[in-house]
Amino acid sequence: MIESGRPRLRRSYGRGSLVRLSPVILTAVIATLAYATPPEMAFSRLLPAAPALAAAMWPVLPTILLGTVCLGLMIGLSLVFPDLGTWWTAAGIIAVTVAAAYGSHLRLQRERTLFQVRLVAEAAQQVVLSPLPRRFRHVEIESLYLAAAAEARIGGDFYEVVDTPFGVRLLIGDVRGKGLPAVGSAAAIVNAFREAAYGERDLVDVARRLDASSTRYNAAFPSNEPMERFATALLAEIPHDGRRIDILNCGHPPPLLLGSGGLRVLEPASPSPLLSLAALIGDHYTVDTFAFSPGDLLLLYTDGIAETRARDGEFFPLTAWMRRQPPMPPRDLLTALHHDLLRYSRGALDDDIAALAVRLGDPGGARSG
Repeated sequence: MIESGRPRLRRSYGRGSLVRLSPVILTAVIATLAYATPPEMAFSRLLPAAPALAAAMWPVLPTILLGTVCLGLMIGLSLVFPDLGTWWTAAGIIAVTVAAAYGSHLRLQRERTLFQVRLVAEAAQQVVLSPLPRRFRHVEIESLYLAAAAEARIGGDFYEVVDTPFGVRLLIGDVRGKGLPAVGSAAAIVNAFREAAYGERDLVDVARRLDASSTRYNAAFPSNEPMERFATALLAEIPHDGRRIDILNCGHPPPLLLGSGGLRVLEPASPSPLLSLAALIGDHYTVDTFAFSPGDLLLLYTDGIAETRARDGEFFPLTAWMRRQPPMPPRDLLTALHHDLLRYSRGALDDDIAALAVRLGDPGGARSG
């Protein structure tokens, strides 16, 4: 399912409901065994386990109520079997219930803190990855983002698309690292692109401004890791009146273009420096031009997709997968990719994932919206 241009997983609540009822089920099973078996087996001594289990998933008051029910069951069983050692077991139930209630209180406090952290992470993600319109003039675009740090739902991959006087310009990239430490660097690059894409006529000048912004950020907020922080990035421009695409690739995985003539891998003729490394290896940027016809489907992606592994360690065969896809809207392509990635990795993604699917329409088509 895709909401606001980003696929999300459907969740199943049936199993979760059964798990939440497990303390009640455990209580019923223990009480039944205690009543149906000889007193020597003393299943009633297991009753304190029920409130202890409840503390892991229930609020404080329901945990206390379950402990009270267990205490009542113990007293009731003592009327049927007078030699059960009722008072020792009852004391155990009371002690465990008090401890469980306190544990439940602490767990709820931690969950509230985690919830606030997630809200901050989502707000940061909205700064880096703002929702995209699904159409920029005659260009259809859909986006996909999945973070390896699933609890935070944010990572170091980034993308942006803007409609400029020079054409529709796209950016996709990947900051070295994962989770919140990579967010600031990604935000600096994306914000620089939003400004430079409108102000610079040449993609080379846009790339230089991204490199300068990334370098300034890394100087202001140095990494604690032994290696320098850098980013791969790919800049693309689709002219409003042309059937081509210009690409400047700064060490990023090459896009895949699926057209009437089959699949093409848009490799750069000469590599351009990664962001933040131009000062070390030179700022020699190369722009490559490729034919891009109406109906062609372009996939821009980060290396987390190509490096998704199966249980046996094999990488996801992205090029072969793309070659098998029939003509389809960008939305359907990313939905299929999302599902197949999760199926291939069995839900265990090791890296952040971002992708843009682009389809060129008639240049006389609708404006962005």
